[in-house]
Amino acid sequence: MADDILWGVELSCFTLKLQACLQHAGRPYRRLPDQGGYIENARTLLSLEYAKQRKKVTRYPSFNGALDEYPAVPFLSHDGKHFQYDSSAIAEWLDSRRSHTHSALFPEKPALRFIAQLIDEAFDEFGLYLVHHMRWIGSAKSNQMGKLLAKEFRHALPPVGPWCLSKSFPRRQVRRCPYLFSIAPANYKSGMRKSLTPPSRKGFPETHTLLNQSWKHYLNGMETILSKQAYLLGDQFTIADASAYGQLAMNLVDPEAAEKMQVLAPETFAWLNRIYNKDHQNINTRQPTTPLFLSNDIKPLLNTIMSTFSALMVQNAQAYTLAKNNGERIFNEAAFNQGKALYDGKLCGYPFRSVVKTFQVRVWKEICAAWRALKESEKNEVRNVIDLCELFET
Repeated sequence: MADDILWGVELSCFTLKLQACLQHAGRPYRRLPDQGGYIENARTLLSLEYAKQRKKVTRYPSFNGALDEYPAVPFLSHDGKHFQYDSSAIAEWLDSRRSHTHSALFPEKPALRFIAQLIDEAFDEFGLYLVHHMRWIGSAKSNQMGKLLAKEFRHALPPVGPWCLSKSFPRRQVRRCPYLFSIAPANYKSGMRKSLTPPSRKGFPETHTLLNQSWKHYLNGMETILSKQAYLLGDQFTIADASAYGQLAMNLVDPEAAEKMQVLAPETFAWLNRIYNKDHQNINTRQPTTPLFLSNDIKPLLNTIMSTFSALMVQNAQAYTLAKNNGERIFNEAAFNQGKALYDGKLCGYPFRSVVKTFQVRVWKEICAAWRALKESEKNEVRNVIDLCELFET
């Protein structure tokens, strides 16, 4: 079998997540553009862009054009011509093709599968805000993202291209912080030059306090579990671990954030490094001492997820319905840049203003559908470890 082609950079949390899934599934792959040459990279990128323009990039098992939005990375291909996207959907696709020697990324037991899906989406959506915040604000004075990205694209751009990318990428990402939920206080001073100072935004409450506290709560939740067991749902690596790893491991290359993480959550920090070193990929060859299970130790993480991710998803979904009823048709980053489809809300007592994100509407619809599909006895299993389950019916 030819190696899969993974188009993505290791600076992306979703690329890290997908790499962990591929390693666990035992599928050999090559990551482009880092491991490719100029010709292969050019050919692959042209094929990818052509497929995106024609809406031929697929999402397993189906594509919802009304709500989905193509990411920047990653994409997976088996031939360099046909591509699929969405790390969670690709993980499901990997499960559909796994051999009997590899454990599934999505648990078979319904209650466990629901919890895994919830953790997966929570880290993908809200965890994304936390780790970008810790990269561009928490590690603003020490991160080397421009140089690292330029290195990854050294065989994909003309000679001067990587240098230009190393300068432009940090400025672009800092400007995007408000869209990624990180709003600086008014007159915020980072000690960096103006182009690298995270902006405040008129009419938007600051969210730095909320994100700083949430990052610590998520780490505390992870630490509570990983100090007792190997993975979030027992002795086997699942999609929940892959997503948590992808997000939090993104900060391993951010010196200040990594140092804080090692102090606040040493077990989690060691766990991230073990997965980065591929220690998880052979777990399927061992016989677990216990099956997958829901431990009471998972409660702090799940209830943090409910008060942040789930509460945000409910507000975003309600805002989407209202905006659609009012005739709004532009959403996501395009709308944010135009000051459209904005809404006000609260998380953990902190006010915020954000833009309606249609891909999060899809995510929440899928989670609520998965909840409705559970039997009452299975819902009770979930209720034993999660408060505020009524949000799934909102």
